[in-house]
Amino acid sequence: MVSSVPRLVIAAPASGSGKTTVATGLMAALSARGLTVSPHKVGPDYIDPGYHALATGRVGRNLDAYLCGAELIAPLFAHGADGCDIAVVEGVMGLFDGAAGEGELASTAQVAKLLRAPVVLVVDASSQSRSVAALVHGFVSWDPEVRVGGVILNKVASDRHEGLLREALDSVGVPVMGVLRRAAQVETPARHLGLVPVAERGSLAVEAVAAMGTRVAEGCDVEALVALARGAGPLVGARWDAGEVLVSSPPPPLPVPNLGAAPPDPPSALDGPRPRTPDGLVVAVAGGSAFTFSYAEHGELLAAAGAEVVVFDPLRDEELPEGTAGLVIGGGFPEVYAAELSANVSLRKAVAGLASSGAPVAAECAGLLYLCRELDGLPMCGVLDASARMSERLTLGYRDAVAVSDSALAGAGTRMRGHEFHRTVVEPGAGAAPAWGMRTPERRVEGFVQRGVHASYLHTHWASEPGVARRFVERCRTS
Repeated sequence: MVSSVPRLVIAAPASGSGKTTVATGLMAALSARGLTVSPHKVGPDYIDPGYHALATGRVGRNLDAYLCGAELIAPLFAHGADGCDIAVVEGVMGLFDGAAGEGELASTAQVAKLLRAPVVLVVDASSQSRSVAALVHGFVSWDPEVRVGGVILNKVASDRHEGLLREALDSVGVPVMGVLRRAAQVETPARHLGLVPVAERGSLAVEAVAAMGTRVAEGCDVEALVALARGAGPLVGARWDAGEVLVSSPPPPLPVPNLGAAPPDPPSALDGPRPRTPDGLVVAVAGGSAFTFSYAEHGELLAAAGAEVVVFDPLRDEELPEGTAGLVIGGGFPEVYAAELSANVSLRKAVAGLASSGAPVAAECAGLLYLCRELDGLPMCGVLDASARMSERLTLGYRDAVAVSDSALAGAGTRMRGHEFHRTVVEPGAGAAPAWGMRTPERRVEGFVQRGVHASYLHTHWASEPGVARRFVERCRTS
């Protein structure tokens, strides 16, 4: 099939230039004009897509060539953009920044090329005038395959400053499609891991997104941006579909060589494709303000595998959803809500009881902390004999991992790529096998596998290995 949805990528020379404000504001401005906008974010970031969803009324989706593979970028985009009038893709870091030591992999530039999409460069012009021409010229000429179709000047001080910038850019041949003044910056509060998520800000987030939309509508040539988006090249290929990929996904690979842990058990992959059999099997997924990190495709894959996905809030719900056969606890900020999570004794006991029964539990990062015995001295679920605490050290980066223990989520030997992003430390006790071995010179192991529990700091994108969703639901059915 051919996808011809108009699209453009909002990029920048560096982080902090204003990509999120411009991308979110443009989404809001386009939505206000009655267009159905498909929001996307390059990279593993969970927080920006929440703001995108507020601006468009549609779920924000990530496009990460490291986590999912370059071959899935166009299919995942087409899946998210199906039926939309236009798509806006917010970049990550600087335009050409990607996975460390991997060239252009996972960069905004790579995604723009894979999507055949024009790029709009957001430039922080607060401390320059004529030099802006050299900066933009460098980004325009660095990679001829990346089409920089316009520039938006951010943090411009005055009319005179704007005039100097426009005069300098006349020689570059890239049109200025917007000018945003320094005095009109929109407040988007941040803390130790970036912006505060939408779920925690309530009406303040709604107001911030509306303000971004007003700024872009007043300061940018929205018609010119739409015209640029319509110049994107057609994408040829199949749209990603959760049901189809579950049927066609191959069995997990054979075990890989030992990475420093005990030799992995033989794979116990499910034999052959499993059609969807909606039979009321409930997989509970943690949500609410403490657990805001999730990829939309995870829920879609669980549903396609036959589960009824029910979201619950560990801050408010005192029991797991009725009939829960498996539990998924993604990332978020349990350290911010540790007291409230600890005070919900009834739910902590319910989670511990489910885990002790052998039911499948998949926990990532925040979910790992919640399953520990304690977090910053406050009692948590006690599923794992481990203690968690906040740390000054930021752990951040992509990881190439392999499952070193057979679990409800992945057979030993299953290779997946993931991402770590946390300022906490877990001090393990005894009684659990490691979940992942990292394919690094240090060959470190990480995470916990204990009965039906798979808990780890590693964030993964299941679209890269859809068999994990099928395996998890099957284990829910048979445990």
